[in-house]
Amino acid sequence: MAWNATPDVQPGGGAPGAGAHGRAPAYVRFRPILRRLLLLGVLTVLFGFGGLGMLALVGAQAGLTATVLGVTLSVVVIGIVVPVFLWVDRFEAEPPGMLLFAFLWGACIATLGAAVLNDIGGYLLGATDEGNPWVAVGVAPVVEESLKGLAPLLLLWFRRREIDGVLDGIVYAGLAGCGFAFVENILYLANGYAESGEEGLLGTFVLRVLMSPFAHPMFTICTGIGIGVAATSRSWAVRIGAPLLGWTCAVVLHALWNAGALVSMRGWLVAYALVQVPLFVAFVSLLVWARRREGRTIGRELGPYADRGWLTHAEVAMLASMPERRYARQWAGSHGGRPARRRMHDFQDAASELALLRARMNRGQVDEGALREERTLLDLIGRLRQEFLGTAIYRRFEVLGHV
Repeated sequence: MAWNATPDVQPGGGAPGAGAHGRAPAYVRFRPILRRLLLLGVLTVLFGFGGLGMLALVGAQAGLTATVLGVTLSVVVIGIVVPVFLWVDRFEAEPPGMLLFAFLWGACIATLGAAVLNDIGGYLLGATDEGNPWVAVGVAPVVEESLKGLAPLLLLWFRRREIDGVLDGIVYAGLAGCGFAFVENILYLANGYAESGEEGLLGTFVLRVLMSPFAHPMFTICTGIGIGVAATSRSWAVRIGAPLLGWTCAVVLHALWNAGALVSMRGWLVAYALVQVPLFVAFVSLLVWARRREGRTIGRELGPYADRGWLTHAEVAMLASMPERRYARQWAGSHGGRPARRRMHDFQDAASELALLRARMNRGQVDEGALREERTLLDLIGRLRQEFLGTAIYRRFEVLGHV
């Protein structure tokens, strides 16, 4: 698509139908607030019902003491997994509300739904005894990956403009998987304590929390990758086929993992080394690749703005590199204090938003709203970058050979 920056569009202009002074009538301005409040209320009830339902289920099976111990130890999963996905999301941080939605969907809705549907699936297969391998390998992967994958799919459906590609799909799907793992581990830890006391609790904690905290996120990011590909494609075949292919990969990996866990009852160390460790290495490699890919995308999409004088090529080099972004924030903080560091951080975020907006526009997603957003971001970037022009923060790039 041809370059389509629109410097002639003035930000903040009155929208059609606005009243005096360019402001919409009060009842029109109130509608978005009312919708947000209603949505917040519905989600609070939905997630609250799901979360309380799962806690009640765990408590009924294992008792109050075991449930409290399970919750306490399962929090470790959040401390291990969530920071990893926030690290992946550093180039263009996603809205906190959407990140929280993905996590709570996995924790409160997917787990409760899986508890019901797995039992129904086992009953239909005639596998009603607890821990039946047919349920673990044939039912649970399909049910659980379908329910977890709904989180990024719903976000794509209702907040399409926030899903910019594969990395966003990975982050939302990974957080949904983390939420699911957090609550599922509560169930296993509580049952371990109820059945075998402290020994059962410790053994479950080591196997499920310390040795495989990324299991559920690893599976679900396959669906997230498919959703991210669909969000950036113009082809209806890809938009439908990519999520289905990703979901299929998630189900297969989940089934292989569960099969390995069943085998590991007799040779757990061999199964862990041959199945689980290679999957984890591939998972980490994928996260590193996806983050670097987003950096390259930002550099490529911001390059034309530098050609036209909106940015310098030194700034683009900084914005496309996470280590150089970190250096720029540290330099700003050491020379201008926390306010300057905050402005540099805002400059970097706005530039990332602009790059990914330009990528969407280059894929054909151009409308008046996108053009207004582009102009607003350019104005914001222009204000934020002024104090840093001509400083040593950019001379560093001359030394590195970027300009």
